Amino acid sequence: MEATVTHADTTEGRPFKASYGKMMIWFFIVSDALTFSGFLAAYGFSRFKFMDTWPIADEVFTHVPFMHGNPQPMIYVAFMTFVLIISSVTMVLAVDAGHKLKQNRVAWLMFATIIGGLIFVGSQAWEWSTFIRGEYGAVETKGGQILQFVDAETHKQVALSEFAVHLEDDFTGEGATTYSVAGVLKGFEEHGDLLVRTQKLTEDGHKTVLTRAESVAKLEGAKHVVEGANLIRNEYGSKLFGDFFFFITGFHGFHVFSGVILNIIIFANVIVGTYEKRKSYEMVEKVGLYWHFVDLVWVFVFTFFYLV
Repeated sequence: MEATVTHADTTEGRPFKASYGKMMIWFFIVSDALTFSGFLAAYGFSRFKFMDTWPIADEVFTHVPFMHGNPQPMIYVAFMTFVLIISSVTMVLAVDAGHKLKQNRVAWLMFATIIGGLIFVGSQAWEWSTFIRGEYGAVETKGGQILQFVDAETHKQVALSEFAVHLEDDFTGEGATTYSVAGVLKGFEEHGDLLVRTQKLTEDGHKTVLTRAESVAKLEGAKHVVEGANLIRNEYGSKLFGDFFFFITGFHGFHVFSGVILNIIIFANVIVGTYEKRKSYEMVEKVGLYWHFVDLVWVFVFTFFYLV
């Protein structure tokens, strides 16, 4: 007499009868969402506290590859966002194809998702490099204020390279800047068509431009030349902006990079037929949940940093 073997329903008692794997992914997503929420809340608090001196995003994120010297505010960031959203769409289609056990379609759609993720990570690395390198340069006063230079007539920002001079006994300090404070002041003195603008915003949201006399007086307190941004100084304005930018976008970029690695592993398994043999593409669905999460987080990061 043969014994009858019964299998217990291992999904009983769990929401929507989800597998343990899906449950763990959801636990991770919830905990990570709280982490990002804390970071963005701290950013929002700092921006609100220093609202009148916070950098203007349209003046910071103006770079587009191969278009140096032709500012295009927010264009490249919008492109990055579009690519990431499209990669989320291809992941949805890959999960759907997995439910239908269409191996080739899953493989192609996951490949497209991986390419989208690589484009985003590469674009973010390029954006970091331009942010770190800077474009115009500025000087920092003893009190920590950032002073930028503009044309007296048009009020368009002017780069240090257009007027600063190299002095014979130049010493830039720390070897990190192209010009010394003395070289910048000498060049400013020789160009009467230049003015200084401070990081303080006017009521209409523009930076305050000083008169020539006020500019000269303000520059007497210049202590450092600032080119680009790092964790110590930021030519665009408040150094807190740079700190938050590096930390939050870097943390998100690490998540995207990790997602690309996971996608590559799952893609390889799809190619060799691992999930086809199991008659289940649940692993594609699990990594898809993570990928949708990092896409959603970017929507909030994009809104906080670039739009608001």
